Amino acid sequence: MKQFFILLLAAAAMLSCNSKKSSDLVIIETPYGIMKARLYDSTPKHKANFEKLVSEKFYDDLIFHRVIPGFMIQGGDPDSRNAAPGVMLGGGGPGYTVDAEIGKYHFKGALCAARQGDQVNPQKKSSGSQFYIVQGQPVDPGQLQMMNMTKNLPYTQEDIQKYASLGGTPFLDGDYTVFGEIVEGLDVIDKIAAVQTAPGDRPVQDVKMKIRMGK
Repeated sequence: MKQFFILLLAAAAMLSCNSKKSSDLVIIETPYGIMKARLYDSTPKHKANFEKLVSEKFYDDLIFHRVIPGFMIQGGDPDSRNAAPGVMLGGGGPGYTVDAEIGKYHFKGALCAARQGDQVNPQKKSSGSQFYIVQGQPVDPGQLQMMNMTKNLPYTQEDIQKYASLGGTPFLDGDYTVFGEIVEGLDVIDKIAAVQTAPGDRPVQDVKMKIRMGK
């Protein structure tokens, strides 16, 4: 079974908070609250694909099937709809991938595309539907600078300060497409990340989602 998963790699780039049109917003409803996400114009292929799936109600009643506290929450596998307890998830999708649009950084709240590993996916193409939302944790500036030496990413002083205060997962920078950010409901990420999980990181109690276009 193909597994779309997040490799623990290394690096960084910034989640922009530029003013966007209302159509760029999506609402992610969960039992733990609502998250509002802004999709980026700088990742047009991922934005168009996500909006298409949302308009088709593709994500409704899917679950966050992989939850790792201090790291991220992941969902979007269509096989997770009504999946029996204990069933291994993470291999499903719409039957296609999306070309990589890598550039933005993995600050807390980053909305990112999951993908298969480099060994079978050297072009870093994204899963057609699976996504993860970063929780992460604060990053020491010295640690970030040392990490940057391996990938030579152009962190600004603002980026360094944002990682130190807000937190994130900079070791994923430069390797996965970040196509949006949570602009309201960061606390919901923390609540979902704190749920009890079984071996394999699936929550013991399903955490379902519904996603719709926002205003």
